[in-house]
Amino acid sequence: MRKPATRKRARVGDVLELRTPAGLAYLHFSHKDRTLGSLIRVLPGLHANRPTNVEDLARPKERFTVFFPVAAAVDRGIVTIVGHVQVPAAAQRLPVMRMAGTLEPGSGRVLDWWVRDENGTRRVGDLTPELRKLSLAELWNDTLLIERIASGWSPEDET
Repeated sequence: MRKPATRKRARVGDVLELRTPAGLAYLHFSHKDRTLGSLIRVLPGLHANRPTNVEDLARPKERFTVFFPVAAAVDRGIVTIVGHVQVPAAAQRLPVMRMAGTLEPGSGRVLDWWVRDENGTRRVGDLTPELRKLSLAELWNDTLLIERIASGWSPEDET
């Protein structure tokens, strides 16, 4: 693992530290998508202190992935670059993600779902138990990201 030299410009592979009310969370900047921007892997666990081996943080499967404005968050000091680790082989391809389709007027309930992968987007209608596990192809701000991490949210909570 290479330590960042007080870099202020994030690169794919950077491990980012994010303060939440429940502890320090770690994010791994894994992809740059031409449509939605920077994709992060939200790494498992919350920490009272920064772990000494940041590389170990990026090895396990992520809790979920989400698009997040990494460059702006680094510029504003919302996240701190704490290391640089190669994206694990299992996470190098853009993940299959799901997107809400039509919303019911008034209630906002999702009436159908779409799946997005490297080949495009396709309608799937209702979610199967397997599709419920897919991360959401959404762009989140820091407030929502912090709230969801601290609460223990998972993609299966979003129906």
